[in-house]
Amino acid sequence: MSNVDWQGKHVTVAGLGVSGIPAARALHGLGAVVTVVNDGADERSRAQAAELEAQGIAVRLGDGDTLPESTELIVTAPGWKPGKPLFAAAAEAGVPVWGDVELAWRLRGRDGREPAPWLAVTGTNGKTTTVRMLAAILEAAGLRTAAVGNIGVSLLDAVLGEETYDVLAVELSSYQLHWAPSLRAHSAAVLNLAPDHLDWHGSMAAYAADKGRIYEGNRVACVYNAADPATEDLVREADVEEGCRAIGFTLGTPGPSQLGVVDGILVDRAFVRNRQKQAQELAEVADVRPPAPHNIANALAAAALARAFGVEPAAVRDGLRDFRPDPHRIEHVADLAGVAYVDDSKATNTHAAEASLAAYDSIVWIAGGLAKGATFDELVTGCAKRLRGVVLMGADRALIREALARHAPEVPVVDLDRTDTGAMSEAVREAARLARPGDTVLMAPACASMDMFVNYNKRGEAFADAVRARAAESV
Repeated sequence: MSNVDWQGKHVTVAGLGVSGIPAARALHGLGAVVTVVNDGADERSRAQAAELEAQGIAVRLGDGDTLPESTELIVTAPGWKPGKPLFAAAAEAGVPVWGDVELAWRLRGRDGREPAPWLAVTGTNGKTTTVRMLAAILEAAGLRTAAVGNIGVSLLDAVLGEETYDVLAVELSSYQLHWAPSLRAHSAAVLNLAPDHLDWHGSMAAYAADKGRIYEGNRVACVYNAADPATEDLVREADVEEGCRAIGFTLGTPGPSQLGVVDGILVDRAFVRNRQKQAQELAEVADVRPPAPHNIANALAAAALARAFGVEPAAVRDGLRDFRPDPHRIEHVADLAGVAYVDDSKATNTHAAEASLAAYDSIVWIAGGLAKGATFDELVTGCAKRLRGVVLMGADRALIREALARHAPEVPVVDLDRTDTGAMSEAVREAARLARPGDTVLMAPACASMDMFVNYNKRGEAFADAVRARAAESV
């Protein structure tokens, strides 16, 4: 498809936003006749539509379900559900549907340059951190690279821009993978699998299948989590190129064809000459920040992909040392009266919260928000012995409170009957009252933020502001 003549082709772009607008502009620039359809017609959508229309791109607001006449291809925003009437009409008319990732994949090499290979990462949690770790390692190896995909940088910009790359570190969501049937990565990793976005996919099996698409056609390595058998199952089911290897990562001692940890050292028994008897030191656990178990797993997955691309061990070490995590991911905010305050607002589901809670021994947990259909019994059962106390807020806090009553009845619980943004200051105050020196006050909500905050970033900022205000009061 990189050599297709787009001149005059009628393409419908479904959805305005971070993927739809770049797709519309790119296709228009290639000579396609582009029509953008969008469900909403609010002020922001109208402003975006006006900008596109000024460039000669047609926009239909408030009509995202009708297939425009003469449409030969739909390029959809990843979040649009497969069951939308627009896609049913496309199927009936024999019109293919691509996502922006599929479009970017098909447009590689249009300028005659050799396309940069993709090292791709997906999983329920840890994608962004792992991709950014991977990019840091690749940069330490002297490679021209970028972290792209589901992290705010458009793949289309990377593929069609003037800058050339040796390799791309690509984060892919289950939504993006659903709409990317032709993607064939150099190597790919599925970090973990836990129930999430089931309202979009319809079932856990469908969600896992879409995640598993990332392995299709891999050339060198399919990286899986040895502690999560479902990820290895996806490798077994994938149709890969001959010679592609299954590479596991583990927090324990690695077996042959695995990366793991031995006496505080990250080691490689996959990309060495004699993996039956040899192991290559890559880095120290202390080189990973923060050195929480799930973050070490992220580092091992990033290292595995880099090693699959031929990166030397020293670059793995240097890249991990240079890496700095994004805000609101197990971010240490302050120590007050011997108590650590940690912001993990990015823990928006139970799987992420479970990993965060496992990183500390004695915790006052701040939790709650929008549960997105999740249940909390397994999470509470697993962390009950670590809890000094719990402070709950948000729309679905009762679900967590009931799980605590069933599985940790002895743990003190403060239930804040509030869903306003000011509740965070009270939550920090109550957590400080419950905490003792040596404890960690951990905000790992296990829920989405939109009942109280615009996004998890704003929730994390509110927590940090409340902690700092408390610190100022104690001076």
